[in-house]
Amino acid sequence: MSDAHLNQLWARVLVEELVRGGVRHAVVCPGSRSSPLALACAQGEGLLKTWSVIDERSAGFFALGLAKQSRSPVVLVATSGTAGAHFYPAVIEAAMAQVPLVVLTADRPLELQGWGAPQTVPQARFFGDFARLYADVGLPEASDAVLIHLRATVARAVAMAMRAPKGAVQLNVPFREPLAPTSEAALPDERLSLLAREGRVGAPITQIVPPVRQPDPRVLDEVRARVAATEQGVIVCGPRDESDGFAEAISRLSEATGYPVLAEATSQARYGGGPGTVSLYDAMLRHAPFAQAHRPKLVLRFGGGLTPKGPQAWIDGSGAEVVLFSDEGALFDPAHRAARVVEGSAVAACDTLSRGLSRGLGQWSRSFLWAEQWARAALESAFSEDMSLTEMRVAHEVVGSLPEGSNLFVSSSMPIRDVDAFAPPTGRQLHVYANRGANGIDGIVSSALGVAAASGRPTVLLTGDVAFLHDVGGLLVARRGGVPLTVVVVNNDGGGIFSFLPIAQAEQARAHYETLWGTPHGVDLSHAAALYQARFRRPDSPASLRSAVTEGVKLGGLHVIEVRVVERTKNVELHWGLFAKLAAALGEGPWL
Repeated sequence: MSDAHLNQLWARVLVEELVRGGVRHAVVCPGSRSSPLALACAQGEGLLKTWSVIDERSAGFFALGLAKQSRSPVVLVATSGTAGAHFYPAVIEAAMAQVPLVVLTADRPLELQGWGAPQTVPQARFFGDFARLYADVGLPEASDAVLIHLRATVARAVAMAMRAPKGAVQLNVPFREPLAPTSEAALPDERLSLLAREGRVGAPITQIVPPVRQPDPRVLDEVRARVAATEQGVIVCGPRDESDGFAEAISRLSEATGYPVLAEATSQARYGGGPGTVSLYDAMLRHAPFAQAHRPKLVLRFGGGLTPKGPQAWIDGSGAEVVLFSDEGALFDPAHRAARVVEGSAVAACDTLSRGLSRGLGQWSRSFLWAEQWARAALESAFSEDMSLTEMRVAHEVVGSLPEGSNLFVSSSMPIRDVDAFAPPTGRQLHVYANRGANGIDGIVSSALGVAAASGRPTVLLTGDVAFLHDVGGLLVARRGGVPLTVVVVNNDGGGIFSFLPIAQAEQARAHYETLWGTPHGVDLSHAAALYQARFRRPDSPASLRSAVTEGVKLGGLHVIEVRVVERTKNVELHWGLFAKLAAALGEGPWL
C-alpha cells in the first residue's frame, strides 16, 4: 500500500473517531504536512463543521470561543514547524478556563528530525503542563491492530479534554510524503478499512465515559447544616461559561438560604438571575459602614476568581467560613480561605442544598437589595446629568442595548471591570463571556467570533483599543467565515488600565510612562474596518451608541463601532468620582 493511501486512511479514521467522541467543529490552518488531516476534516461526513483560519494564533482563540460556547471539544489543525506553537496562548487560556480543545500538530517523519529538514522542530509536548494529555500517534501503518490503537488513542484524548478539569490535549501526527489525496476507490481492501467494517455511526472501538460529576451528598449535608445555623451568609458567583440552568439554580438556593447573590457580570447569574441578585456590590462595599455591617459569617463561592479586588478583599477579611464549589475541578482560592471544597455539578449542588431549607429573603438579604436600589438610582442620576460617553457609560449603554438572549463578549483590562461595576441587570437574559482564565487581552476578537459562530445568536464584543489592535487580524475570520459580529471599541489611545496602577505615579517611571505603559498608537480604526470590509460607525452620544449597537445586531454581518473617550488620566478621576457617588448614596441606611 502506498504512503498516499495510508495517509488518507489514517486521517479519515482519526477524524471519524473525533466525531464519534462529540467533536462538531474543526478549525484548520493552511499547510502542506497537515493536508491529509485538513481534507479529512472537510469530508467529515456532514457532522463536522470545518472552519479555515489563516493565522494560527487567531485560529486557536477562535476554536476556544467555539468550545467555550458549545462546551464540547473543538479540534485545531496545524502543519509542522512553528505553526502549532502559535496555538500556545489559546492552549494556556483553555487550561486556565477549563475549555476543551483537541490540538492536532502535523509533523515530519522520524528520519527527517534533527537533520535540518525545513519546517521541522521538536513538537513533542509543545504545550508543556498546559496540555492535559500528549500523545504521538506514530506514522500510518497498514494493520488493523495499529488502526485500533489510533482510534483508542483519539478516544482517550477526547475524554481527557472533557474530564474535569477540562482543557487542551495534543496529538502529534507525523506523515510521510506524498501528502496529496487519492480517490476513495483506490483505498485498499476492506480488511484494512475499519471505516467499512465498523460503519460510520457505530460505537467507537474504545469509549471512555467521563465520571459522573455528582457532589458528595455527605459533604452537602454538612454544608446544609452550616447554612441552617447561619443567617448572615452570601452567595458569590464569579466567571462561569456554562448556561446550564445555573442562574435558576442559584436563584432557588438564594430563596432557600435567604442569602443575597453577589453576581459578577460573566457569572451567568446576573442577567436572568432571581430577586436576590446584587450587581453593584463593588460600589456598595466601598461604603465603609455598609461593608462593616454586612461582614458575612458564611460564603458559598461559585465560579472563577472575582474581577474587582475590593469585594474579594472584603470576603478574605471578613473571617467568614468559605465553601468553594468547584464544578470543573479547578480551585480559585489564592488567599487559601476555603474551609471546604465541593467538587461536582454546581447546579446539582444548588438543588441538593436547597432541599430542606426555606428561610426566604429576610432582613439580612433585603438590606443588600435596598443598598443596590440606592446605588442604582445614583448611577442613573449621574448618567442623566452627564451625557458624555465615558468608559463607564459605554459599558452601561452597550449592555442596555442588547436584545434578549444575545451574547456579550467582554475584553480583559477595563471593559470587563466597567461592565461588572456599572452595567446592572436589564431584565433580559444575556450570555456574557470573557477570557478570564489567564486574564489576557490576546485573541479577544477571535474568541468572540468563536462564540458567535457556535451559538448562532446575536453577538457583541466590547473591547479596548489595544486588545482590538492586538487581534485585529481576527476580523478576517468574520470576513472569510461569514460570522456576524458587532465590535464596540473603547478608544482611549493606549493602555488605560495602567493609569489605575501604582506605576502611573512612580517618580522613576514618569519619563517613560507613556512609551512603555500608556502606549499611544494614534491609529484611525476606520481604516481597520475598511480593510476587512466592516461597516463602521463612530457615535458621539449615548443615544447614537445605542442606535449603532442595535443596528449592528439587527443587520448582521461585521460592524466596528469606535467610541473615542476622554484622556486616560481624566478617566481615572471619572471612575473614582462615580464610585464615590454610588457609595455615598447608601448614606445612613436602615441596615445600621
